[in-house]
Amino acid sequence: MASNPLAVRPVTSKADRKAFIEIAYTLNSSDPHWVPPLRSEVAGTIDPKKNGWFSHAKGQLFIATRGDKTVGRISAHIDTLALEMPADRGFGPDTGFWGMFEADDSTAARALINTAEDWLRQQGMTRAIGPISLSIWEEPGLLIKGHYHAPTVMMGHHPARYQAWIEEAGYLPEKQLLTYELDITVDFPPIVKRIIASGEKNPRIKIRRVDKSKFAEEAALILAILNDAWSDNWGFVPLTQPEIDDVGKKLKPIVYEDLIMIAELDGKPVAFMITLPDLNEAIAPLKGSLLPFGWAKLLLWLRNPQVRTMRVPLMGVVKELQASRLASQLAFMMIEYIRQAAITRYGAVRGEIGWVLDDNQGMRSIAETINGSINRIYQVYQRPL
Repeated sequence: MASNPLAVRPVTSKADRKAFIEIAYTLNSSDPHWVPPLRSEVAGTIDPKKNGWFSHAKGQLFIATRGDKTVGRISAHIDTLALEMPADRGFGPDTGFWGMFEADDSTAARALINTAEDWLRQQGMTRAIGPISLSIWEEPGLLIKGHYHAPTVMMGHHPARYQAWIEEAGYLPEKQLLTYELDITVDFPPIVKRIIASGEKNPRIKIRRVDKSKFAEEAALILAILNDAWSDNWGFVPLTQPEIDDVGKKLKPIVYEDLIMIAELDGKPVAFMITLPDLNEAIAPLKGSLLPFGWAKLLLWLRNPQVRTMRVPLMGVVKELQASRLASQLAFMMIEYIRQAAITRYGAVRGEIGWVLDDNQGMRSIAETINGSINRIYQVYQRPL
């Protein structure tokens, strides 16, 4: 150890970027529940030319080494749109972020966090929030509950030891993001069935599938509802067109019309629900690579995905309805229609709803009413710099 002191340096070369990517596979290889992401996806995330988030953000990647061995990584980054947000919504002026955190031991962890903080100070930031990797829309928070099972599509998974290392660095809890799981083969409680039946008799209400042949139009419609429904939420940063384009490219292959619903009231779209088959079930065996035959296996799976789990990453109701009984009625109707499709067409038996902000009482009430229980908690931390 003495002959190989710890060093943290910025990522500046192609070799550094490869080391930054690979360390996650090395450190998590013994975790049976970690799902190796496709390396090409990770490379795209950290490439400003391929990730639309960089159109309003900047950052620096760092790796920690001992001799020739990489022992950790971290990103430090600033989102200009987050700087413009009101401070009472979580971010605001002079707030920077760090994320994509991996470390082999507590010493490397502390050095990486200190380095990220130094970079943020140099950029004029006075507060750090983490881990956020990289956008708030990607993988926010550190997993602190739910290490006993694999994450679903687009969700993070972290070793339990990271929590102590981050808290030892002086970070305090800022916000929790929750995931609810439920057995979707079990019918919903009678009260939910009555609410759904009442909605089906209401001529003002229409629940429809998305039309994938009009992908851009439907995406714009959903985005408009999302920006309205989520605008007062903690951590909300509006998605920009470059990000929307990127998300569209990533999600289009796993968009299935009967798993995404739009609710209309008097002919006006007022709510939506997006459900995704758990792509992680397909990519887990690929070990992070589509070569030599992984791409063929994935394409075959995408034609007719049969999965155990469905994930609901996003749903929303326009603000003008959020305090009304209609909000939960529309939500229950969309959930039930998608539940039926998930079982009959895709063979799913389990659902996950999340992330859900810990102070989102409306969404938490809906999840609990359909017998959902919290199975994963992600903690976002903050510290003054």
